[in-house]
Amino acid sequence: MAFVIALLVALVYTKFGSVDFHYRILAVLTLLVSVPAYSATHVYYKRHSLFNGCVRLFLGWMLTLACLCTIGFVTKSGELFSRGTLLSWAALGFLIQVPPYLILHRLSRFYHQRNNHHYNSLIIGADGVALKLADSFIEQNHFPLVGVVSASPFEDATNSPLIVGELTQLRSLITEHNIRRLYISLSLQEAQRIEALYIDLLDLNVDVVWVPDLDSMMLLNHSVSEIGGRPAIHLNESPLTSYPTAALSKALMERSLSLAAIICLSPVLAGIAIAVKLSSPGPILFKQHRHGWNGKVIKVWKFRSMQVHDDKHVKQASRNDSRVTAVGRFIRRTSLDELPQLFNVLHGDMALVGPRPHAVAHNDYYTGKIHAYMARHRIKPGITGLAQISGCRGETDTIEKMQKRVEIDLDYINNWSLWLDIKIMIKTPLTLISKDIY
Repeated sequence: MAFVIALLVALVYTKFGSVDFHYRILAVLTLLVSVPAYSATHVYYKRHSLFNGCVRLFLGWMLTLACLCTIGFVTKSGELFSRGTLLSWAALGFLIQVPPYLILHRLSRFYHQRNNHHYNSLIIGADGVALKLADSFIEQNHFPLVGVVSASPFEDATNSPLIVGELTQLRSLITEHNIRRLYISLSLQEAQRIEALYIDLLDLNVDVVWVPDLDSMMLLNHSVSEIGGRPAIHLNESPLTSYPTAALSKALMERSLSLAAIICLSPVLAGIAIAVKLSSPGPILFKQHRHGWNGKVIKVWKFRSMQVHDDKHVKQASRNDSRVTAVGRFIRRTSLDELPQLFNVLHGDMALVGPRPHAVAHNDYYTGKIHAYMARHRIKPGITGLAQISGCRGETDTIEKMQKRVEIDLDYINNWSLWLDIKIMIKTPLTLISKDIY
């Protein structure tokens, strides 16, 4: 931010020959606002890749500028500033931050890695979970791992080269290998044993970390936090509630894009509406009840692509479906029938990117047949999604096909980010030529 403030001072001084008081106030506000804005967009998170970090830096800068604009609007002080100077500053402000950010990012990772190499570690475990944790440490070069201490006989891994001893040898192993950090990988059922181990290790100069065995549980966007001074493990949380600032950014981005798309595509929308009306008797739009965010029932709009028929028993469209009209076959093949859902996005019922909403009847059918099926509704449904660009389009006529789609939807929720949404939107047009669309 020192570079940003220096840039502002340079631009103002070059144009006016001095830096007036209101520009100095702007510099101070920029510094103060940037801290929570950059924290909210995780700019300071050292494990980001360089590209991902630069994207978050851009989002943080946009959020900072948005906050400053809001302050200027509320205080009615906008007329005090030169618009040309502020626009130049806003544009160059991001570019001038990139070089120092890249340098600091590199230095931070170098320092973190160098620091880690001083922390020899051991894992205490009683089954394959400890070995999996050890493999991940080795793969990521997380900490120098000496090995695994067996807390009880391993069923299938007694000959593993990673096992360096038993629990009775723990103290001698700590001394021999200068262990600085211990990871206890025991299940929740071993609570008393974990407590006994922890108390026994208090007199040693080692950090003790408990890594609970939660592999048997279906976790969704899980995280760890502190509540009332106590550690809290979030087993199941919607990204829209765990990352409210990022969720707001997603909503603003998608509603803005939806409004722009509706305006730009209005001739196309009108043309399709006329074609649908002339193709067969019935309404232009087809409205179907589907489950939205947190299971709320919403009305999803589509251009009608089928002849009007009895909809008491909802049946998925299949290849060569006799109910599909000639116009309907074209708009389904090109996914133009989905365009009215831009109004669903604008209304806030849907998102541009998210798990595709299924008919309520289909959800009732699959609930209980597929594990964690309804968990896909922990985020707003989308016009397109990770499952769609991954090849899971068309009719899900078997449990296995639907299971695959649900797995990808849950993977999207667990790894959701604005950048992931952008990548999905970029890749979506390439999937419109899929032979599975009908």
